Amino acid sequence: MLANHDAPIIAIATAPGRGAVGIVRVSGKNLGALVVALCGRNLKPREATYLQLADETGAPIDHVLALHFPGPNSYTGEDVLELQAHGGPVVLQLIVARCLRAAAALNEHNKPRVSGLRLAKPGEFTQRAFLNHKLDLAQAEAVADLIDASTEAAARSASRSLAGAFSNEIHQLRDALIHLRMLVEATLDFPEEDIDFLKQADAQGQLDRLQQNLTRVMAQTKQGALLREGIRVVIAGQPNAGKSSLLNALAGAELAIVTPIAGTTRDVVQQTIQIEGVPLHVVDTAGLRDHPEVDEVERIGIARAWDQIGQADAVLFLHDLTRQDDDAYLAADAQIARSVQEKLNSHVPVLHLWNKADARSVQTTTPKPAEPGTAAHATTSDTKHITLSAKTGDGLPALRQQLLQVVGWQGGSAEGMFMARERHVQALHEVDAHLMQANAHLQAHVPALDVLAEELRLSQNALNTITGEFSSDDLLGVIFSRFCIGK
Repeated sequence: MLANHDAPIIAIATAPGRGAVGIVRVSGKNLGALVVALCGRNLKPREATYLQLADETGAPIDHVLALHFPGPNSYTGEDVLELQAHGGPVVLQLIVARCLRAAAALNEHNKPRVSGLRLAKPGEFTQRAFLNHKLDLAQAEAVADLIDASTEAAARSASRSLAGAFSNEIHQLRDALIHLRMLVEATLDFPEEDIDFLKQADAQGQLDRLQQNLTRVMAQTKQGALLREGIRVVIAGQPNAGKSSLLNALAGAELAIVTPIAGTTRDVVQQTIQIEGVPLHVVDTAGLRDHPEVDEVERIGIARAWDQIGQADAVLFLHDLTRQDDDAYLAADAQIARSVQEKLNSHVPVLHLWNKADARSVQTTTPKPAEPGTAAHATTSDTKHITLSAKTGDGLPALRQQLLQVVGWQGGSAEGMFMARERHVQALHEVDAHLMQANAHLQAHVPALDVLAEELRLSQNALNTITGEFSSDDLLGVIFSRFCIGK
Protein backbone atom coordinates (compact mmCIF):
# COMPACT_ATOMS: atom_id res chain seq x y z
CA MET A 1 0.00 0.00 0.00
CA LEU A 2 1.04 3.64 -0.42
CA ALA A 3 2.87 5.15 2.53
CA ASN A 4 1.55 8.24 4.31
CA HIS A 5 2.90 11.05 2.14
CA ASP A 6 1.98 13.93 4.44
CA ALA A 7 4.93 13.48 6.83
CA PRO A 8 8.38 14.75 5.79
CA ILE A 9 10.93 12.07 4.93
CA ILE A 10 14.71 11.73 5.02
CA ALA A 11 17.19 9.26 3.51
CA ILE A 12 20.76 8.85 2.40
CA ALA A 13 20.42 9.30 -1.37
CA THR A 14 23.78 7.84 -2.43
CA ALA A 15 24.74 4.19 -2.71
CA PRO A 16 25.91 2.32 0.41
CA GLY A 17 29.63 2.28 1.06
CA ARG A 18 32.42 4.82 1.00
CA GLY A 19 32.78 7.53 -1.62
CA ALA A 20 34.07 11.03 -2.20
CA VAL A 21 30.62 12.56 -1.73
CA GLY A 22 27.47 11.40 0.01
CA ILE A 23 24.04 13.03 -0.07
CA VAL A 24 21.33 13.20 2.58
CA ARG A 25 17.97 14.29 1.21
CA VAL A 26 14.92 15.62 3.07
CA SER A 27 11.52 16.22 1.47
CA GLY A 28 8.36 17.66 3.00
CA LYS A 29 6.09 20.65 3.30
CA ASN A 30 7.43 23.90 4.82
CA LEU A 31 10.98 22.87 5.66
CA GLY A 32 12.15 26.47 6.18
CA ALA A 33 12.39 26.14 9.97
CA LEU A 34 14.37 22.92 9.70
CA VAL A 35 16.76 24.56 7.22
CA VAL A 36 17.47 27.36 9.70
CA ALA A 37 17.83 24.93 12.61
CA LEU A 38 20.40 22.85 10.73
CA CYS A 39 22.25 25.51 8.74
CA GLY A 40 21.94 28.49 11.07
CA ARG A 41 20.48 30.67 8.30
CA ASN A 42 18.02 30.76 5.46
CA LEU A 43 19.43 29.43 2.22
CA LYS A 44 19.08 31.09 -1.14
CA PRO A 45 16.84 28.82 -3.25
CA ARG A 46 18.64 26.45 -5.61
CA GLU A 47 22.08 27.81 -4.72
CA ALA A 48 24.79 25.72 -3.05
CA THR A 49 26.00 27.08 0.29
CA TYR A 50 29.21 25.82 1.91
CA LEU A 51 28.88 25.62 5.69
CA GLN A 52 29.78 23.66 8.77
CA LEU A 53 27.07 21.31 10.02
CA ALA A 54 27.18 20.89 13.78
CA ASP A 55 25.30 18.70 16.22
CA GLU A 56 22.97 20.12 18.88
CA THR A 57 25.89 20.83 21.23
CA GLY A 58 27.73 22.80 18.55
CA ALA A 59 30.33 20.11 17.88
CA PRO A 60 31.13 19.87 14.14
CA ILE A 61 29.93 16.87 12.16
CA ASP A 62 31.25 17.81 8.71
CA HIS A 63 31.55 20.65 6.24
CA VAL A 64 28.73 20.32 3.71
CA LEU A 65 27.20 21.90 0.64
CA ALA A 66 23.58 22.67 1.48
CA LEU A 67 20.91 23.23 -1.16
CA HIS A 68 17.30 24.23 -0.57
CA PHE A 69 14.69 23.65 -3.29
CA PRO A 70 11.40 25.25 -2.21
CA GLY A 71 8.34 23.46 -3.55
CA PRO A 72 6.86 23.10 -6.04
CA ASN A 73 10.14 23.72 -7.91
CA SER A 74 11.83 20.53 -6.79
CA TYR A 75 12.10 16.88 -7.73
CA THR A 76 9.29 15.84 -5.40
CA GLY A 77 7.18 18.97 -5.73
CA GLU A 78 7.68 19.61 -1.98
CA ASP A 79 10.41 21.54 -0.16
CA VAL A 80 13.65 19.59 -0.54
CA LEU A 81 16.87 20.00 1.43
CA GLU A 82 20.02 18.27 0.21
CA LEU A 83 23.17 18.07 2.32
CA GLN A 84 26.25 16.98 0.37
CA ALA A 85 28.98 15.73 2.70
CA HIS A 86 32.03 13.50 2.61
CA GLY A 87 30.86 10.05 1.58
CA GLY A 88 31.62 8.02 4.67
CA PRO A 89 28.71 5.90 5.95
CA VAL A 90 29.22 7.00 9.60
CA VAL A 91 29.25 10.68 8.65
CA LEU A 92 26.04 10.33 6.65
CA GLN A 93 24.33 8.45 9.47
CA LEU A 94 25.34 11.22 11.88
CA ILE A 95 23.79 13.80 9.55
CA VAL A 96 20.56 11.81 9.33
CA ALA A 97 20.42 11.53 13.12
CA ARG A 98 21.08 15.28 13.46
CA CYS A 99 18.19 16.08 11.10
CA LEU A 100 15.81 13.81 13.00
CA ARG A 101 16.75 15.38 16.35
CA ALA A 102 16.46 18.91 14.95
CA ALA A 103 12.94 18.19 13.67
CA ALA A 104 11.95 16.68 17.02
CA ALA A 105 13.30 19.74 18.85
CA LEU A 106 11.27 22.10 16.67
CA ASN A 107 8.10 20.20 17.50
CA GLU A 108 8.93 20.06 21.20
CA HIS A 109 9.44 23.82 21.49
CA ASN A 110 6.32 24.67 19.48
CA LYS A 111 8.36 26.34 16.79
CA PRO A 112 7.28 26.03 13.13
CA ARG A 113 6.65 22.33 13.08
CA VAL A 114 8.21 19.64 10.93
CA SER A 115 5.69 17.02 11.94
CA GLY A 116 6.89 13.46 12.08
CA LEU A 117 10.13 13.54 10.07
CA ARG A 118 10.86 9.89 9.40
CA LEU A 119 13.12 7.65 7.33
CA ALA A 120 11.95 7.28 3.74
CA LYS A 121 10.84 3.98 2.30
CA PRO A 122 12.22 2.63 -0.99
CA GLY A 123 11.13 4.80 -3.91
CA GLU A 124 9.25 7.27 -1.74
CA PHE A 125 10.90 10.42 -3.14
CA THR A 126 9.93 9.43 -6.69
CA GLN A 127 6.51 8.34 -5.44
CA ARG A 128 5.96 11.87 -4.14
CA ALA A 129 7.10 13.30 -7.47
CA PHE A 130 4.39 11.18 -9.08
CA LEU A 131 1.72 12.07 -6.53
CA ASN A 132 2.56 15.76 -6.89
CA HIS A 133 2.31 15.53 -10.69
CA LYS A 134 5.98 16.16 -11.36
CA LEU A 135 6.19 12.84 -13.22
CA ASP A 136 3.62 10.42 -14.56
CA LEU A 137 3.89 6.75 -13.65
CA ALA A 138 5.74 5.70 -16.83
CA GLN A 139 8.32 8.44 -16.21
CA ALA A 140 8.63 7.44 -12.55
CA GLU A 141 9.35 3.85 -13.56
CA ALA A 142 11.94 5.16 -16.02
CA VAL A 143 13.86 6.63 -13.06
CA ALA A 144 14.38 3.12 -11.66
CA ASP A 145 15.12 1.77 -15.14
CA LEU A 146 17.79 4.42 -15.68
CA ILE A 147 19.45 3.49 -12.39
CA ASP A 148 19.25 -0.24 -13.16
CA ALA A 149 20.28 0.02 -16.83
CA SER A 150 22.91 -2.62 -17.64
CA THR A 151 23.71 -1.45 -21.18
CA GLU A 152 24.26 1.89 -22.89
CA ALA A 153 21.23 1.32 -25.11
CA ALA A 154 19.07 0.64 -22.06
CA ALA A 155 20.31 3.79 -20.32
CA ARG A 156 19.62 5.98 -23.36
CA SER A 157 16.16 4.49 -23.81
CA ALA A 158 15.31 4.91 -20.12
CA SER A 159 16.43 8.53 -20.38
CA ARG A 160 14.03 9.06 -23.29
CA SER A 161 11.18 7.54 -21.28
CA LEU A 162 12.07 9.79 -18.34
CA ALA A 163 11.93 12.77 -20.70
CA GLY A 164 8.41 11.73 -21.68
CA ALA A 165 8.85 9.99 -25.07
CA PHE A 166 6.77 6.96 -24.09
CA SER A 167 4.22 9.04 -22.17
CA ASN A 168 3.72 11.30 -25.19
CA GLU A 169 2.84 8.27 -27.33
CA ILE A 170 0.32 7.13 -24.72
CA HIS A 171 -1.17 10.61 -24.43
CA GLN A 172 -1.68 10.83 -28.19
CA LEU A 173 -3.52 7.49 -28.15
CA ARG A 174 -5.57 8.65 -25.17
CA ASP A 175 -6.52 11.96 -26.82
CA ALA A 176 -7.69 10.17 -29.98
CA LEU A 177 -9.63 7.70 -27.86
CA ILE A 178 -11.28 10.46 -25.83
CA HIS A 179 -12.35 12.23 -29.02
CA LEU A 180 -13.92 9.03 -30.34
CA ARG A 181 -15.64 8.37 -27.02
CA MET A 182 -17.04 11.89 -27.09
CA LEU A 183 -18.63 11.26 -30.49
CA VAL A 184 -20.14 7.91 -29.50
CA GLU A 185 -21.46 9.08 -26.14
CA ALA A 186 -22.89 12.24 -27.66
CA THR A 187 -24.70 10.03 -30.18
CA LEU A 188 -26.27 8.09 -27.31
CA ASP A 189 -28.05 11.31 -26.31
CA PHE A 190 -29.58 11.69 -29.80
CA PRO A 191 -30.41 8.11 -30.89
CA GLU A 192 -32.59 9.20 -33.82
CA GLU A 193 -29.48 10.57 -35.56
CA ASP A 194 -26.97 7.96 -34.41
CA ILE A 195 -25.84 6.24 -37.62
CA ASP A 196 -25.68 9.32 -39.84
CA PHE A 197 -23.90 11.32 -37.15
CA LEU A 198 -21.17 8.69 -36.68
CA LYS A 199 -20.70 8.34 -40.43
CA GLN A 200 -20.40 12.07 -40.94
CA ALA A 201 -17.86 12.26 -38.12
CA ASP A 202 -15.89 9.38 -39.72
CA ALA A 203 -16.01 7.34 -36.53
CA GLN A 204 -14.89 4.24 -38.42
CA GLY A 205 -11.89 6.06 -39.89
CA GLN A 206 -10.97 7.44 -36.48
CA LEU A 207 -11.12 3.98 -34.93
CA ASP A 208 -9.04 2.49 -37.78
CA ARG A 209 -6.35 5.15 -37.37
CA LEU A 210 -6.38 4.66 -33.61
CA GLN A 211 -5.81 0.92 -34.04
CA GLN A 212 -3.01 1.52 -36.56
CA ASN A 213 -1.23 3.88 -34.17
CA LEU A 214 -1.76 1.43 -31.33
CA THR A 215 -0.13 -1.33 -33.39
CA ARG A 216 2.90 0.90 -33.98
CA VAL A 217 3.21 1.80 -30.29
CA MET A 218 2.82 -1.86 -29.30
CA ALA A 219 5.74 -2.79 -31.56
CA GLN A 220 7.88 -0.02 -30.07
CA THR A 221 6.87 -1.02 -26.56
CA LYS A 222 7.84 -4.64 -27.18
CA GLN A 223 11.29 -3.44 -28.26
CA GLY A 224 11.56 -1.33 -25.12
CA ALA A 225 10.54 -4.26 -22.94
CA LEU A 226 13.17 -6.45 -24.60
CA LEU A 227 15.77 -3.80 -23.90
CA ARG A 228 14.80 -3.63 -20.24
CA GLU A 229 13.92 -7.21 -19.40
CA GLY A 230 16.20 -9.01 -21.84
CA ILE A 231 15.56 -12.61 -22.76
CA ARG A 232 16.20 -15.84 -20.88
CA VAL A 233 18.13 -18.22 -23.12
CA VAL A 234 18.54 -21.81 -21.93
CA ILE A 235 21.19 -24.11 -23.42
CA ALA A 236 19.95 -27.70 -23.49
CA GLY A 237 21.13 -31.01 -24.90
CA GLN A 238 22.72 -34.31 -24.10
CA PRO A 239 25.89 -34.59 -21.99
CA ASN A 240 29.15 -33.62 -23.72
CA ALA A 241 27.43 -31.74 -26.55
CA GLY A 242 29.40 -28.63 -25.54
CA LYS A 243 26.81 -26.67 -23.56
CA SER A 244 29.27 -25.35 -20.97
CA SER A 245 31.79 -24.52 -23.70
CA LEU A 246 29.09 -22.55 -25.53
CA LEU A 247 28.23 -20.60 -22.37
CA ASN A 248 31.91 -19.78 -21.87
CA ALA A 249 32.26 -18.74 -25.52
CA LEU A 250 29.21 -16.46 -25.41
CA ALA A 251 30.28 -14.93 -22.10
CA GLY A 252 33.94 -14.61 -23.06
CA ALA A 253 34.99 -16.12 -19.72
CA GLU A 254 35.53 -19.53 -18.15
CA LEU A 255 32.34 -19.66 -16.11
CA ALA A 256 31.51 -23.36 -16.33
CA ILE A 257 33.77 -26.37 -15.84
CA VAL A 258 34.39 -28.23 -19.08
CA THR A 259 35.56 -31.88 -19.13
CA PRO A 260 34.96 -34.88 -21.42
CA ILE A 261 33.25 -36.67 -18.53
CA ALA A 262 29.48 -37.03 -18.98
CA GLY A 263 27.49 -35.29 -16.26
CA THR A 264 30.17 -32.71 -15.34
CA THR A 265 27.57 -29.92 -15.10
CA ARG A 266 25.36 -30.79 -12.13
CA ASP A 267 23.59 -27.48 -11.55
CA VAL A 268 22.43 -24.35 -13.31
CA VAL A 269 25.08 -21.79 -14.31
CA GLN A 270 23.87 -18.38 -15.50
CA GLN A 271 25.55 -15.34 -17.03
CA THR A 272 24.10 -12.14 -18.49
CA ILE A 273 25.65 -10.93 -21.72
CA GLN A 274 24.49 -8.32 -24.22
CA ILE A 275 24.04 -8.33 -27.97
CA GLU A 276 23.40 -4.94 -29.58
CA GLY A 277 22.45 -3.63 -26.15
CA VAL A 278 19.85 -6.36 -25.49
CA PRO A 279 20.55 -8.29 -22.25
CA LEU A 280 20.63 -12.06 -22.68
CA HIS A 281 20.44 -14.14 -19.52
CA VAL A 282 22.17 -17.31 -20.73
CA VAL A 283 21.62 -20.45 -18.64
CA ASP A 284 23.76 -23.58 -18.89
CA THR A 285 22.06 -26.73 -17.67
CA ALA A 286 22.93 -30.32 -16.83
CA GLY A 287 23.05 -32.76 -19.76
CA LEU A 288 19.70 -34.40 -20.40
CA ARG A 289 19.82 -38.17 -20.37
CA ASP A 290 18.09 -41.24 -19.01
CA HIS A 291 20.90 -43.62 -18.12
CA PRO A 292 21.59 -46.19 -15.38
CA GLU A 293 24.79 -44.32 -14.43
CA VAL A 294 22.88 -41.18 -13.45
CA ASP A 295 23.31 -40.68 -9.69
CA GLU A 296 21.00 -38.74 -7.37
CA VAL A 297 22.93 -35.46 -7.66
CA GLU A 298 22.88 -35.54 -11.46
CA ARG A 299 19.20 -36.52 -11.41
CA ILE A 300 18.43 -33.36 -9.42
CA GLY A 301 20.50 -31.36 -11.90
CA ILE A 302 18.50 -32.79 -14.81
CA ALA A 303 15.22 -31.94 -13.06
CA ARG A 304 16.42 -28.38 -12.60
CA ALA A 305 17.41 -28.27 -16.26
CA TRP A 306 13.85 -29.11 -17.29
CA ASP A 307 12.55 -26.41 -14.92
CA GLN A 308 14.80 -23.87 -16.62
CA ILE A 309 13.66 -24.97 -20.07
CA GLY A 310 10.06 -24.43 -19.02
CA GLN A 311 10.88 -20.81 -18.07
CA ALA A 312 12.89 -20.00 -21.20
CA ASP A 313 12.22 -17.23 -23.71
CA ALA A 314 14.38 -19.16 -26.19
CA VAL A 315 16.10 -22.55 -26.13
CA LEU A 316 19.42 -23.41 -27.73
CA PHE A 317 19.27 -27.14 -28.41
CA LEU A 318 22.86 -28.23 -28.81
CA HIS A 319 23.77 -31.27 -30.92
CA ASP A 320 27.15 -32.96 -31.32
CA LEU A 321 28.38 -33.12 -34.93
CA THR A 322 30.86 -35.85 -34.06
CA ARG A 323 27.94 -38.13 -33.13
CA GLN A 324 25.72 -37.25 -36.07
CA ASP A 325 25.97 -40.81 -37.44
CA ASP A 326 25.23 -42.48 -34.08
CA ASP A 327 21.65 -43.76 -34.31
CA ALA A 328 21.29 -44.12 -30.53
CA TYR A 329 22.46 -40.55 -30.02
CA LEU A 330 20.06 -39.22 -32.65
CA ALA A 331 17.17 -41.18 -31.14
CA ALA A 332 17.90 -39.70 -27.72
CA ASP A 333 18.05 -36.22 -29.27
CA ALA A 334 14.68 -36.80 -30.92
CA GLN A 335 13.12 -37.80 -27.60
CA ILE A 336 14.57 -34.71 -25.91
CA ALA A 337 13.24 -32.51 -28.74
CA ARG A 338 9.73 -33.88 -28.28
CA SER A 339 9.92 -33.31 -24.51
CA VAL A 340 11.19 -29.76 -25.04
CA GLN A 341 8.25 -28.95 -27.31
CA GLU A 342 5.84 -30.33 -24.72
CA LYS A 343 7.41 -28.12 -22.04
CA LEU A 344 7.34 -24.89 -24.03
CA ASN A 345 4.62 -22.55 -25.16
CA SER A 346 4.20 -22.57 -28.91
CA HIS A 347 5.69 -19.07 -29.28
CA VAL A 348 9.02 -19.94 -27.60
CA PRO A 349 11.67 -20.48 -30.31
CA VAL A 350 14.05 -23.44 -30.32
CA LEU A 351 17.32 -23.02 -32.20
CA HIS A 352 19.15 -26.18 -33.25
CA LEU A 353 22.91 -25.80 -33.01
CA TRP A 354 25.38 -28.36 -34.33
CA ASN A 355 28.55 -28.00 -32.30
CA LYS A 356 32.17 -29.24 -32.66
CA ALA A 357 32.59 -28.21 -36.29
CA ASP A 358 36.32 -27.96 -35.54
CA ALA A 359 36.47 -31.67 -34.64
CA ARG A 360 34.47 -32.81 -37.65
CA SER A 361 35.94 -30.78 -40.47
CA VAL A 362 33.89 -32.55 -43.12
CA GLN A 363 30.73 -31.31 -41.38
CA THR A 364 31.32 -27.58 -41.62
CA THR A 365 28.01 -26.93 -43.40
CA THR A 366 24.43 -27.42 -42.32
CA PRO A 367 23.83 -31.07 -41.32
CA LYS A 368 21.97 -33.42 -43.62
CA PRO A 369 18.19 -32.96 -43.93
CA ALA A 370 16.20 -34.18 -40.98
CA GLU A 371 14.63 -37.62 -41.11
CA PRO A 372 11.28 -38.36 -39.43
CA GLY A 373 11.87 -39.14 -35.78
CA THR A 374 15.08 -37.12 -35.50
CA ALA A 375 15.57 -34.16 -33.19
CA ALA A 376 15.54 -31.64 -36.02
CA HIS A 377 12.34 -33.09 -37.47
CA ALA A 378 10.58 -32.52 -34.14
CA THR A 379 10.59 -28.75 -34.70
CA THR A 380 8.85 -26.45 -37.14
CA SER A 381 9.92 -26.53 -40.75
CA ASP A 382 11.30 -22.97 -40.76
CA THR A 383 13.71 -23.57 -37.87
CA LYS A 384 17.22 -22.48 -38.79
CA HIS A 385 20.11 -24.84 -38.09
CA ILE A 386 23.46 -23.29 -37.21
CA THR A 387 26.76 -25.12 -37.37
CA LEU A 388 29.37 -23.76 -35.00
CA SER A 389 32.40 -24.44 -32.88
CA ALA A 390 32.22 -23.28 -29.28
CA LYS A 391 35.95 -23.96 -29.12
CA THR A 392 37.07 -21.75 -32.03
CA GLY A 393 34.13 -19.30 -32.12
CA ASP A 394 33.12 -20.17 -35.68
CA GLY A 395 29.38 -19.65 -36.15
CA LEU A 396 28.90 -17.55 -33.00
CA PRO A 397 28.18 -14.28 -34.89
CA ALA A 398 25.42 -16.05 -36.85
CA LEU A 399 24.03 -17.45 -33.60
CA ARG A 400 23.93 -14.01 -31.96
CA GLN A 401 22.06 -12.49 -34.89
CA GLN A 402 19.64 -15.39 -35.09
CA LEU A 403 18.87 -15.07 -31.38
CA LEU A 404 17.95 -11.41 -31.79
CA GLN A 405 15.83 -12.24 -34.80
CA VAL A 406 13.77 -14.99 -33.20
CA VAL A 407 12.91 -12.91 -30.12
CA GLY A 408 11.69 -10.04 -32.28
CA TRP A 409 14.51 -7.51 -31.91
CA GLN A 410 14.37 -5.11 -34.82
CA GLY A 411 17.80 -3.64 -34.21
CA GLY A 412 18.95 -0.24 -35.28
CA SER A 413 19.96 2.71 -33.15
CA ALA A 414 18.66 3.16 -29.64
CA GLU A 415 17.90 6.74 -30.60
CA GLY A 416 14.15 7.15 -30.84
CA MET A 417 13.54 4.07 -28.69
CA PHE A 418 11.98 4.30 -25.25
CA MET A 419 12.15 1.96 -22.28
CA ALA A 420 9.07 -0.07 -21.41
CA ARG A 421 8.03 -2.80 -19.02
CA GLU A 422 6.10 -6.02 -19.33
CA ARG A 423 3.11 -4.44 -17.58
CA HIS A 424 3.03 -1.77 -20.30
CA VAL A 425 3.00 -4.49 -22.97
CA GLN A 426 0.13 -6.27 -21.22
CA ALA A 427 -1.84 -3.03 -20.80
CA LEU A 428 -1.53 -2.26 -24.52
CA HIS A 429 -2.68 -5.78 -25.37
CA GLU A 430 -5.75 -5.15 -23.22
CA VAL A 431 -6.38 -1.86 -25.05
CA ASP A 432 -6.06 -3.69 -28.37
CA ALA A 433 -8.56 -6.36 -27.32
CA HIS A 434 -11.16 -3.77 -26.30
CA LEU A 435 -10.66 -1.78 -29.52
CA MET A 436 -11.15 -4.94 -31.59
CA GLN A 437 -14.45 -5.52 -29.80
CA ALA A 438 -15.37 -1.87 -30.35
CA ASN A 439 -14.66 -2.20 -34.06
CA ALA A 440 -16.83 -5.28 -34.30
CA HIS A 441 -19.75 -3.45 -32.67
CA LEU A 442 -19.26 -0.38 -34.87
CA GLN A 443 -19.32 -2.49 -38.04
CA ALA A 444 -22.45 -4.42 -37.03
CA HIS A 445 -25.55 -3.95 -39.16
CA VAL A 446 -27.23 -2.30 -36.19
CA PRO A 447 -24.42 -0.97 -33.96
CA ALA A 448 -24.92 -1.46 -30.22
CA LEU A 449 -23.75 2.02 -29.31
CA ASP A 450 -23.98 1.52 -25.56
CA VAL A 451 -21.71 -1.55 -25.76
CA LEU A 452 -19.40 0.30 -28.15
CA ALA A 453 -19.11 3.16 -25.68
CA GLU A 454 -18.31 0.74 -22.87
CA GLU A 455 -15.52 -0.95 -24.87
CA LEU A 456 -13.99 2.45 -25.58
CA ARG A 457 -14.20 3.35 -21.88
CA LEU A 458 -12.45 0.12 -20.90
CA SER A 459 -9.79 0.83 -23.52
CA GLN A 460 -9.09 4.21 -21.97
CA ASN A 461 -8.95 2.76 -18.46
CA ALA A 462 -6.34 0.20 -19.59
CA LEU A 463 -4.36 2.95 -21.32
CA ASN A 464 -4.47 5.17 -18.24
CA THR A 465 -2.86 2.49 -16.06
CA ILE A 466 0.39 3.02 -17.99
CA THR A 467 0.79 6.66 -17.01
CA GLY A 468 -0.93 6.27 -13.65
CA GLU A 469 -4.01 8.34 -14.36
CA PHE A 470 -6.01 5.32 -13.26
CA SER A 471 -4.09 2.98 -10.94
CA SER A 472 -4.87 1.19 -7.70
CA ASP A 473 -2.90 1.98 -4.55
CA ASP A 474 -1.75 -1.65 -4.49
CA LEU A 475 -0.19 -1.32 -7.96
CA LEU A 476 1.59 1.90 -6.99
CA GLY A 477 2.87 0.31 -3.79
CA VAL A 478 4.39 -2.61 -5.69
CA ILE A 479 6.02 -0.38 -8.31
CA PHE A 480 7.68 2.08 -5.90
CA SER A 481 8.73 -0.56 -3.36
CA ARG A 482 11.23 -1.87 -5.92
CA PHE A 483 13.13 1.43 -6.05
CA CYS A 484 16.30 2.00 -4.06
CA ILE A 485 16.06 3.96 -0.81
CA GLY A 486 16.74 7.67 -1.28
CA LYS A 487 15.11 7.70 -4.73
